[in-house]
Amino acid sequence: MNKNKLAKYLRYIARTVLLIVSVFWFIFALLSGADNYGGGLMGVLRNSPNALPWLLLFLLVYISWKKELIGGSLISLSGLVTIVFFKTYQYIELFLLISFPLIILGVFLIISHYLSKNNKNE
Repeated sequence: MNKNKLAKYLRYIARTVLLIVSVFWFIFALLSGADNYGGGLMGVLRNSPNALPWLLLFLLVYISWKKELIGGSLISLSGLVTIVFFKTYQYIELFLLISFPLIILGVFLIISHYLSKNNKNE
């Protein structure tokens, strides 16, 4: 497999999975605590601050579509931040579900950037 094809596969996998993950976690965070605030639309609105980290991830996914290296670096960094912010170091399941995919998918974008860049230079 040539470098250009590998770069495209890594880019496609990372972008697709990150988009799915960011939307899923955003909706989950938005709706999961809404019943604690009485449910309904008001409960969702009151619970909306819980979804802000995932809205930030969605913004980082958008950045990665425009600037792969910067976006990939920020996504990997956000994966590292989730280790502390969500305390995923305490539970291997949470680490594998939340932090690890962000780190790996960010690395995919970084690798894709360098493979594409090196392919253009050759």
